[in-house]
Amino acid sequence: MNRRPRSPIALWVALCLGLLGFGLLGWGTPAEESPSHPSGTPPADKILVVLGDSLSAGFGVDPSEAWPARIQEKIRHSGLPWKLVNAGLSGDTSAGGLRRLDWILRRPVDALLLELGSNDGLRGLPLEATRTNLQMVIERTRAKHPNVRIVLAGMKMPENLGEAYTRQFESLYSDLAQSHQAALIPFLLEGVGGRPELNLPDQIHPNAEGHRRVATNVWKVLQPVLQAR
Repeated sequence: MNRRPRSPIALWVALCLGLLGFGLLGWGTPAEESPSHPSGTPPADKILVVLGDSLSAGFGVDPSEAWPARIQEKIRHSGLPWKLVNAGLSGDTSAGGLRRLDWILRRPVDALLLELGSNDGLRGLPLEATRTNLQMVIERTRAKHPNVRIVLAGMKMPENLGEAYTRQFESLYSDLAQSHQAALIPFLLEGVGGRPELNLPDQIHPNAEGHRRVATNVWKVLQPVLQAR
């Protein structure tokens, strides 16, 4: 039987969002360096942590081109008193993020942008386990820092995994955001996934322009969260 060829978006996601190239871009990456502050711009006194996989780690591009670094630029240009700490790790799963959480929470966290779960889906892990892990990340973070602001980055799975699975995976993020009063980025890679001109030659990870567009997707949701009193 001939197999139906995969669509570009299915190929892009199915080949894996996080190659197992471990290298934590955490405390001390360019995204968190304190920028020079123009006149009238307050110094950063609040911490935004991005907990994610290779998409946040900026696999295949210069760290300054990855979307977290571009978000730090937008924060600076907006004059907001926030410093972004990039805790993205290539190949990470929701369980891996949960294991790393205690180390991350040793430092102040005023906002958490949670970008995990894609590698769970691509490995066929039970959705309930992914849901539980992400929920525990949120709950533990709030237990440690009660006033933390939570932003959840939604993702999608390729159609070849089955209609039921892809639908349930996508709704997992909206359900969590609603039940935990978290802001939701509906689809982190909106307008980027499956577009060759916005991805590296491997057609897996965004290139510099792809990351620029991801940053735009993120900023639409994140900006009002950071501006809130």
